[in-house]
Amino acid sequence: MLDFTQDPNLGSIRLIACDMDNTLLADDKSQPEGMAELIDELRAADVIFCPASGRPAPTLQMMFPEHRHDMAFCADNGASIVYRGDYVYKDLIDPAVYHELVRATIEEGSGIPVLCAFDEAYVLASGHPYHDALSVYYKVINYVDSFDDIDVESNKYTIYFPNRNSQQASEEVFGPAFGDKLCVAGAGVEWLDFMNKGVNKGSGLHHLCEQLGVDIADTAAIGDTYNDIEMLEAAGHSFVVANAEEHMRAHAQYLLPSNNDRGVAALIRAILAAKER
Repeated sequence: MLDFTQDPNLGSIRLIACDMDNTLLADDKSQPEGMAELIDELRAADVIFCPASGRPAPTLQMMFPEHRHDMAFCADNGASIVYRGDYVYKDLIDPAVYHELVRATIEEGSGIPVLCAFDEAYVLASGHPYHDALSVYYKVINYVDSFDDIDVESNKYTIYFPNRNSQQASEEVFGPAFGDKLCVAGAGVEWLDFMNKGVNKGSGLHHLCEQLGVDIADTAAIGDTYNDIEMLEAAGHSFVVANAEEHMRAHAQYLLPSNNDRGVAALIRAILAAKER
C-alpha cells in the first residue's frame, strides 16, 4: 500500500470527507492541534472539509464551533447532509421499520435501542445508566418507557452495545434479520447502525458532490472501519489511517499515519502544499 505522499494528484482535491472516531479524532477524542486554522486554510484554497460520521448533524456541528455555519457535514452515515447550516438531503426510515428494529433489539437483549431523529434521539429509559456513553454522540436524548407511541421523522436507527459485541450481534442476529431490506453497518465494537438500503457515507458523498457541483474524482475520503468502505470506494482519492483494521487497507489507495499521530492533519498540509505548487 502506498504512502499518502505518493498520491501524484493531491493538488486536484476539492473536497475532503473525513471520518471522526479513530480517524480525525485521537483515542482521547481530541482533534489535531490547530484544526480550525487548517480548515481556514483549506477554505482559502477552495477545498471543503466535510466530517463524515455516524453522529447526527447537530453533534458534528458542535465539534466545529468556528465553522459550523460554513462547512459541509455528512451525518448519520450519509442519511443526512448539511451544508452551510441547512439540510440539503434527508433520507427517512419508515416508522414501521424502526418499530420492528426496536422489538428485535429488545428481544436480542444485549443492546440499547437508539432512534435518531435529526436534532434529538429517543432511548428506552432502561438505557439511562449508559447516558455518559450515549451523550457523546447525542446531545438531546429523550428517555421513554416505550417506543409504541413514537412517530417521528428518523433517518437512522442505532444500537449501543455496552459489552462491545456489535459485530457478533450483526453477524448472528441483525444482519440475517434485516440485511435484505436495510443497510446494516458496524461502527466500531460498540455500535451497529441501520439506514435504508443504499444509504451510506459513499451515497452521502455523491449527494454532496451533486449539491456542490464537485466531480467525485476530485474528492478525498479518509476512514478506518466498516462504515467508511463505501465512501473510500466512491472517492477519487482514498486514505486509511495506520490504526485502521487490517482488512480496511484493501479499500483504499493510500496509507496515512495513525489517528494519534495526526495523519489527517498531515494529509491536509500535503494537499495545501500541493495547491501552492
